[in-house]
Amino acid sequence: MVVLSAAILTKAGKPLLARQFVELSRIRIEGLLAAFPKLIGGETKVEGKQHTYVETENVRYVYQPMEALYLLLITNRLSNIMEDLETLRLVAKLVPEYCGTLEEPSISDAAFDLIFAMDEVISLGYRENISLQQIRTNVEMESHEEKLHNMIRQSKIKDAKEEMKRKVEQIDKAKSERDKLTRKVGGPGASSAADNFGPSSAYREPEPPRIVEQAKAAAAATRPAAGKGMQLGGKAMGKTSELLQAMKAEGEIEEPERIVIDKVSKQPTVITEGIQVTVDEKLVIQMDRDGVLQNMEVKGDLSLRVTDSETALLKVHVRNGDTKNFQFKAHPNINKNLFTEENVLALKDPSRPFPTGSALGVLKWRYQTKDSSAVPLTINCWPTPSGGLTYVNIEYELTTNIVLNDVTVAIPIPGGDAPKVTQVDGDYKADGRNGRLLWRLDLIDQSNKTGAMEFNVPGNIDPSAFFPVVVNFSSNKTLCDLEVLSVVSATDNKPYRYANQTVLSVEEYVIS
Repeated sequence: MVVLSAAILTKAGKPLLARQFVELSRIRIEGLLAAFPKLIGGETKVEGKQHTYVETENVRYVYQPMEALYLLLITNRLSNIMEDLETLRLVAKLVPEYCGTLEEPSISDAAFDLIFAMDEVISLGYRENISLQQIRTNVEMESHEEKLHNMIRQSKIKDAKEEMKRKVEQIDKAKSERDKLTRKVGGPGASSAADNFGPSSAYREPEPPRIVEQAKAAAAATRPAAGKGMQLGGKAMGKTSELLQAMKAEGEIEEPERIVIDKVSKQPTVITEGIQVTVDEKLVIQMDRDGVLQNMEVKGDLSLRVTDSETALLKVHVRNGDTKNFQFKAHPNINKNLFTEENVLALKDPSRPFPTGSALGVLKWRYQTKDSSAVPLTINCWPTPSGGLTYVNIEYELTTNIVLNDVTVAIPIPGGDAPKVTQVDGDYKADGRNGRLLWRLDLIDQSNKTGAMEFNVPGNIDPSAFFPVVVNFSSNKTLCDLEVLSVVSATDNKPYRYANQTVLSVEEYVIS
């Protein structure tokens, strides 16, 4: 049997959709579809029939009326008519499945979904041995990698929004301080000086109010003429002294301290977004069905990516918590003593910049144990055959304070029979194609640190048939208690803006 094309047409002969399964020219398929209404035009009404066919010298049209439409298969004349009718019946089930109503707008809206489903039924002109349920599963094409990518993307968007909100609050605070200074000092000179110091005050740690006001008042008084740089001290301070003395006499300010002015004017905070710090940790767990841990291994990596050469001279401050069981290994160019003693990641040569344009792994860590208490999420599966059925109870327990996302537990289902789920925390899905039951939870934290699912399948089945159980999850916090605190200049400790991404993922978690 060779199916040349599958199409949906209106009763007037207008093609709505056509999918070719062998190589045909456009003129050829348009001619075949245009000839179909003429071939059935002289026949009696066929609305009451489930299917029928008509033959020409070269091809056979197998078609079925569907309300105001025709579902049409074009095959060669040597094909088996019984197999053609079976294929037609299966494709006819797909139309209402993916289009809903049998109307022209619905067919057009769901055209691509219907074409994908047809491709599952017919491959290179030959019918596949596949059921409607298997077609649904194949067309869904769910991907854990895509979910993880979307989760990371949403996390970046959320972090960007929070950073934007924080920056707006800082700018508003700086503007408020500027307005207060303008109202207190008065005159355009003070306003301009406040503008000069506004950007740095938005990102500087707050200083005592008296000193800040002194610095800003002095800076306002020392604003130079156009074309000259700022001068502190010297002959240019004559007018400044007069203004300050007048304000002091009125009780507005006290005598300004020059060292404070120097500190404010010479150390503005550098702000950049050209630094990306990524913390990636992968987890490998192997347990037996009795809950005994065979092996657990944690592998982590901290990488640094610099895109702006002006910020390549830097060092990273980290918080190293309870990590005594972890083995750390720094890059050969990293100052290991500085990391061990001060928790600072910096190059051995402070005058040497980090490479730009590519990610550099600066720190790795590893932890291996056979202590079951170290497993962040434990799974217990108890199959029990009884009275012609096998009952399976499976439960989880969160043993750590981190939050787990997109948790999936895959349990093999022997025999191909659909399981009957009687109780579940979260959601589940029967994966008939791969013969397993998927237990899903979007999030596990302290509010739902334990949960269970119960189901049964027909027959007294050996408990070992329900193993291995495969577990998968991700998190925005690592098992290693290591956190990036700040990124600063290696020369003068100016803080740099940076993006931080932390991901914990499962490389392998098998219970066998």
